[in-house]
Amino acid sequence: MRNRKPGKICDHLWLLGTPEACVYLIEGRQSSALINAGMAYILPDVVRQIDQFGIEKRKIKHLIILHSHFDHVGIVPYLKRKHPEIEIYASARAWEALANSRALSLIDKFTRKVATRVGKGMKANWDAYDWKWSGDISGRITQEGDFIDLGDRRIEIIETPGHSACSISAYDPEVKALFPSDAAAIPYADEYVIAAGSSMGKYLESLVKLDRFDTRLICADHYGAVTGDEARHYIQNTQLAAGDMKKLLTETLDAEGSVDKAARVLVDRHYRLRPDYFVDPDILMITYTRMLGGLACP
Repeated sequence: MRNRKPGKICDHLWLLGTPEACVYLIEGRQSSALINAGMAYILPDVVRQIDQFGIEKRKIKHLIILHSHFDHVGIVPYLKRKHPEIEIYASARAWEALANSRALSLIDKFTRKVATRVGKGMKANWDAYDWKWSGDISGRITQEGDFIDLGDRRIEIIETPGHSACSISAYDPEVKALFPSDAAAIPYADEYVIAAGSSMGKYLESLVKLDRFDTRLICADHYGAVTGDEARHYIQNTQLAAGDMKKLLTETLDAEGSVDKAARVLVDRHYRLRPDYFVDPDILMITYTRMLGGLACP
């Protein structure tokens, strides 16, 4: 079962943001943690939802960035500047990217593209927020085996490269909730959308690692949470979908004869099947080019 509506998922776990850009909040006895940071244009929604749902703002002391792509870091600058006591966590590779001026420029550019695509534009109700990344944001490096202590529960960190080199996932054993970010499939509609933009091999290895966890909830960064029987089999279903994607990539590359032509064919196919998918086609072209490039030059 898939739940894309913001609100309480279970005791002490909330879904915030919008369907295509999700943020999760885990409440602990001593402190609370935000997991994922969505896109900047969801800031008015997140601020409103925290008040609407009666969440204790003073307890939010942690924010975990699961990887450094533009659609996963959007609310960090505003929250860190407004609430400097919040500790920001990310992998070492993610912090390297977030210190790179070119990467920060792309965060700005791609955020605006997607905001326009989903109908948010550059309206004052979100652009008035202090959302842009610059050199003033810093935090802690987190890595495999680390735990973030909330008092009565601890969030475990797992390194899961493949979607990106900087990807990590998180796990809350209290409710058996897995936060895989895009290291697992994106649950668009009733599909399992694969985005192994860094390395298909490492993506598959990360799925093997995630499959070892006893999972009852999948808290995806895009298109909401997955519960029930589907959540328990979500990683295995992602593995099957990744195999299908690898086959499709190989067949299209063989048919088209070049990475560029194959990427264009696959992007066109993607939007024929999913016309309202949130990512701008120019951005998805980069993902397909990287996946195809990995097959062409293993």
